[in-house]
Amino acid sequence: MESEATTDGASIEALEAAGRAAHLVDTASRIVVLTGAGISTDSGIPDFRGPDGIWTKNPEAEKASDIRYYVSDPGIRRQRWALRASGELWPDVAPNSGHRALVHLEQRGLVHTLVTQNVDGLHQAAGSDPDSIVEIHGTTRQAMCLDCEWRDDIEVVLERVRAGDDDPHCGVCGGLLKSATVSFGQSLFPGDVERIEQAAISCDLVLAVGTSLSVYPVAAMVPLAVRHGAGVVIVNGEPTAMDDLADVLVLGSISEVLGIVVGSA
Repeated sequence: MESEATTDGASIEALEAAGRAAHLVDTASRIVVLTGAGISTDSGIPDFRGPDGIWTKNPEAEKASDIRYYVSDPGIRRQRWALRASGELWPDVAPNSGHRALVHLEQRGLVHTLVTQNVDGLHQAAGSDPDSIVEIHGTTRQAMCLDCEWRDDIEVVLERVRAGDDDPHCGVCGGLLKSATVSFGQSLFPGDVERIEQAAISCDLVLAVGTSLSVYPVAAMVPLAVRHGAGVVIVNGEPTAMDDLADVLVLGSISEVLGIVVGSA
């Protein structure tokens, strides 16, 4: 039997679940928010492994996200930089209502830490406090050297690419440059794992939005928080790997239900 839909598109079941989730949010004081690709799809950024995901449609594109291929194959690097410089890889995108809803939650004084698996920088663009955000997989908005500590706005490198430097190297040490994202085979940035573990231990509610909760170490935050007495609200368009740990599961469009959950709608 299909769920009955309301005039705004969300099902009655989703709206009812969002209302229950809102009660948990209202009674919390230290919320840790986890976000994944699902919160950014309404901004025009496809996910990676979904039915219309980048890697689902083009498995070869996954190679560019593997540090072994990136370091060993100049052709992959040139193609990647060319796509970035042209705007084809990450076109201009803007935050959507889901990002703005989380800003509202922060303005209520309830967000302790926002942990995102996304590399698009849209939480900061929406107005979330950068000091509260852990970009566990890095950001496409900066570039870094693989051999030294040089790091800067990625536009600095993209201007070089547009000027003809198709495989840019570090001007400080000569090392390879890449976006400041964590590729397969790379370690996470120092301190981030410790920070998200501490956030999970000290929160009283986990709000997971748009993530399948199948990628670690972020997924590990949910059972860790539960063991320390926290509640769990999951808002996603499809079932996740940790639905059984949720106190409230809201299955529906993030743009339609998240505002209700955080009290901005």
